[in-house]
Amino acid sequence: MTEPAAPVLPAADAVAARLSALVRVPTISSRVPEEVDPARFAELVALLEALYPHAHRVLERELVSRPSGDGEAPQGQSLLFRWRGTGGAVGEREPVVLMAHYDVVAVPGLPVPVVDVEAPAEGWTHPPFAGVVRDGVVWGRGTLDDKGSLVVVLEAVEALVAAGWAPPRDVYLSFGHNEETAGDGAREAVRRLRERGVTPWLVLDEGGAVVQGAMPGVAAPTAVVGIAEKGILDLELSTRDEGGHASTPARNGATVRLARAIARIDDHPFPPRLSAPVRALLATLAGHADGPMRRVFANADRLAPVVARAFTRLGVEPAALVRTTVAITQLEGSPGANVLAQTARANANVRILPGETVATVVARLTRVVDDPTVTLRVVSGEDPSPVSPAEGPQWDLLRGALAASYPDAVLTPYVQLGASDSRHYCAISEHVYRFSPFDMTSEQRGSIHGIDEHLAVDALGRGVAFVAALLEAVPAPVPAP
Repeated sequence: MTEPAAPVLPAADAVAARLSALVRVPTISSRVPEEVDPARFAELVALLEALYPHAHRVLERELVSRPSGDGEAPQGQSLLFRWRGTGGAVGEREPVVLMAHYDVVAVPGLPVPVVDVEAPAEGWTHPPFAGVVRDGVVWGRGTLDDKGSLVVVLEAVEALVAAGWAPPRDVYLSFGHNEETAGDGAREAVRRLRERGVTPWLVLDEGGAVVQGAMPGVAAPTAVVGIAEKGILDLELSTRDEGGHASTPARNGATVRLARAIARIDDHPFPPRLSAPVRALLATLAGHADGPMRRVFANADRLAPVVARAFTRLGVEPAALVRTTVAITQLEGSPGANVLAQTARANANVRILPGETVATVVARLTRVVDDPTVTLRVVSGEDPSPVSPAEGPQWDLLRGALAASYPDAVLTPYVQLGASDSRHYCAISEHVYRFSPFDMTSEQRGSIHGIDEHLAVDALGRGVAFVAALLEAVPAPVPAP
């Protein structure tokens, strides 16, 4: 039998050019159907087939959308690719799943759907959907969240397929089309796999990155891998009143009571606490910290209350690691400047720390608001994910792939702050991890869903190397007795 040739990984500049092409297709997902252009999603699916012909020739592709019968037309389709392995029935039941999503969030100030991809936006160095590649950087919405991850997965698979390589167990590529909104594409993919008796050996989705200087006293770059993710809750706060003309306001109107409720929530944040993933993070970094932080991290269990409080003073990211957070994201009052509000509403976007639940969060916020005229209604909510182990063959596989791409980085677990499609896969796998194989500055991390989202060309090359190394090192399944 002829051995496959060694894969030739693409040059980073070529990867950047293909990512640029994908950025130029504005696949914006939205909860408002009129803001979604299904033609753009179909355009991107067709573009992927043109850019990655070897992968599409060998891998089996399913188009996945929400189950039929719910009365709504699909706004796009998720993609589920199956790369058949050589490991027989066990390899079919226990595959590797690599995830990404190809939808993006809108850019404030630009109309949606986007018609002109060259249209500039306020504050952006380059037009958000122009896919400009300049000075070693790819600029545009989706470069980090999450078309960059999608590209490096497909680049690695394309190179391995072209070389005649086949995985020792099945590999699935699960690419969501509405991760930024409903996430029902990934949910439907999980439903199908469950029906087929598939229990993934490893699931890897977007998440942490290679960062530097994010933790006090740690100079080495750290590759933070989410072994769990916070729960997510959208909670509506609302008050009602009789309304009327603004020239004759009564005291304690609807907007005043809503404002008071919001102020109480802001004045009474959730208490800080070291969850299991953060304790694992500190235990890992103890051996890489300098000075007094080494002792602090090494004794985090004993000093947990003190360490948790200290994290709240280190910046917004460390603070979010140790507490459930509440962000008031939307406010609605009167429709007119001279009209008293009959109804005032606010949306609280809550990210729930492991160890708490939607129910416990709602109960606490109800006590904090302490006003029976303010209604708290759960719009949508999911509890925090289970915690995956930061040891064992799956973790060792991640460590080896990191050594091939970022050899100086320290692999460490953490709790992911944002929600991802991978949370749905926790229903069928005990080994779900969240890591984007790129080095990111704090400025880059802040650009996700913000202004000037961008990804370095060099990081793209390293990302391809990470995925290729991971796939080549996937162990063969153990045959059933």
